[in-house]
Amino acid sequence: MSRTNFDQLLQAGCHFGHLKRKWNPAMAPYIFMERNGIHIIDLNKTVVKIDEAAEALKQIAKSGKKILFVATKKQAKDIVAEKATSINMPYVIERWPGGMLTNFPTIRKAVKKMANIDKLMADGTFSNLSKRELLQVTRQRAKLEKNLGSIADLTRLPSAIFVVDVLKENIAIKEANRLGIPVFAMVDTNSDPNGIDFLIPANDDAKDSIDTVLTACCQAIAEGLEERKAEKADEKAAAEQAEEAAEAKPRRARKARKEEEAEEAEANAPAAEDEE
Repeated sequence: MSRTNFDQLLQAGCHFGHLKRKWNPAMAPYIFMERNGIHIIDLNKTVVKIDEAAEALKQIAKSGKKILFVATKKQAKDIVAEKATSINMPYVIERWPGGMLTNFPTIRKAVKKMANIDKLMADGTFSNLSKRELLQVTRQRAKLEKNLGSIADLTRLPSAIFVVDVLKENIAIKEANRLGIPVFAMVDTNSDPNGIDFLIPANDDAKDSIDTVLTACCQAIAEGLEERKAEKADEKAAAEQAEEAAEAKPRRARKARKEEEAEEAEANAPAAEDEE
């Protein structure tokens, strides 16, 4: 069963592309028609592409790997932050820090610096600083939190990135392509789909469109996380059963020996009486 349908996408305005004069010819296979100088996206193909992307994202989440969401455009920020937080995935909604993927160790150092500032504030180390120095540290901490707070738990490179607006996030896509990290993206009619592993042809400007596509994808990720959780629970239960069985085996062996000894004693008792 599809995660979305034609009517749902139509109502969300996913079919509205850009002006014909701004189109990218590489998106021709996903354009249904032109109306009033605006390209209309073929939503039947969008439904299929959402399902393909959602299934791939589900498998990544099921394997216990992280997916980084990237959307720095104004209308997508809040939606991406909400959806990514709900499934405990990292996200970037402020300026993309150049080299975040290709120079990941440096980004991790900045995140650790933020954690160190928190630690020093908590243990009272900064209590002796002047007001001016404390203000500088506080501002530095706020700036790090704004840009990197949402990726504080990302201890290694993500296994995939999900992008809203291919044109705006082109640096992130180039870095991911360079490292061989799969790219999932909402791609509008004015964008270049090359370099995108799982493209979803859809309006990347309307909030309802972004929300609808992200909801379907995040639900798939949530399912993958639940399946992983269930598999771990099953593995734990199986391990406990195996451990109990291993402990019970010697007990059963001892009990069986005692029963055999008792039977032998009973069998020898009448013979002893006859000899008397």
